[in-house]
Amino acid sequence: MDEFKDKVAIVTGGASGIGRELCRQLGGHGAVVVVADINRQGSEETASSITGSGGRARAALLDVTDAGEVLKLIRDTAGEYGRLDYMFNNAGIAVGGDARDMDWDLWRRVLDINLMGVIHGSRAAYSVMVEQGFGHIVNTASGAGLFPIANSTPYVTTKHGVVGLSRSLRAEGADLGVKVSVVCPAMVDTPIFEDATYPNLDREKFLANIPRFLLNDVKDAVKAILRGVSRNQGIIIDSRYGRFMWWTYRYLPALTRLGNRFAARDTRKRFRHNREDNGQQAE
Repeated sequence: MDEFKDKVAIVTGGASGIGRELCRQLGGHGAVVVVADINRQGSEETASSITGSGGRARAALLDVTDAGEVLKLIRDTAGEYGRLDYMFNNAGIAVGGDARDMDWDLWRRVLDINLMGVIHGSRAAYSVMVEQGFGHIVNTASGAGLFPIANSTPYVTTKHGVVGLSRSLRAEGADLGVKVSVVCPAMVDTPIFEDATYPNLDREKFLANIPRFLLNDVKDAVKAILRGVSRNQGIIIDSRYGRFMWWTYRYLPALTRLGNRFAARDTRKRFRHNREDNGQQAE
């Protein structure tokens, strides 16, 4: 993947998880990496790990929910290096639980980071790249952007939005020199599950039920992502499991419905018991 050598890339959410590994592998391929994250210490650690290995990187404090901050970072980066080759809109958070347990503040937080954060980065980078006549925008969605997942409605909503944004912008930018890809990893072994919010769920039980054998190693996932970027794939799926899930939803949707009913069984029981308790109290 020599095409990354000497290219300039911004990666949001670069302090941890997929974002951190994207920064490291891009740096290893010779790219100049701007590690952007709201976690200043984490972004500095990522940048230091790259420069310590002989690569080129710098940390940037960034809140992706602030459109002005995102625009400034993109313009400053393009001005400093004379170009912006890659914009990886990767920052995101996860939530799990029944939709009835999600208050408005949680909905807004997920939408602001996972969807609006990607919109801010895509819009600003798109303008710069159209003007310079080249560039590649890479938006991190999820397998949850390709098929429904019970007990993750706000998260799934944002990821479907990212997929729609990316596919539409790809069609728009094709004749203007701007490439757009959307990354849809299925399950990757990162801290996202431990860092997620689970209102009214048994957190430890939920985490214990995650099928660890299906988790893709983050290094392998990022290798697949960068390989897809180098090939200008419109939709990039990191694993066989992810491709299987997408295929199943498209061609055997009944299996997906059964899986979601099974996943939501605990919340159904809880709300059914609540109704029964309320009925007994009314009597």
